Amino acid sequence: MDAAAVKVLLQNHMHECEFHVQGEGSHYDIVAIGAVFEGLRPVKKQQLVYAALTSHIADGSVHAVNIRTFTPQEWQAREQA
Repeated sequence: MDAAAVKVLLQNHMHECEFHVQGEGSHYDIVAIGAVFEGLRPVKKQQLVYAALTSHIADGSVHAVNIRTFTPQEWQAREQA
């Protein structure tokens, strides 16, 4: 599995989010941006993203992920900093 395939999985699971995925083999860095994260605790945000990858984590095609989540406002503020 490559980063593009991981991005497609995430987009199919969470249509309302924008994703940036880097990595190779079975290790990926994921940035997820979406209003769906507004007001959620960090663990819940990660659970939403992990849900798209559960079967791939179980079969070993995805082994390690580093997830960072942002609301659109947080992402915009980060870009302006």
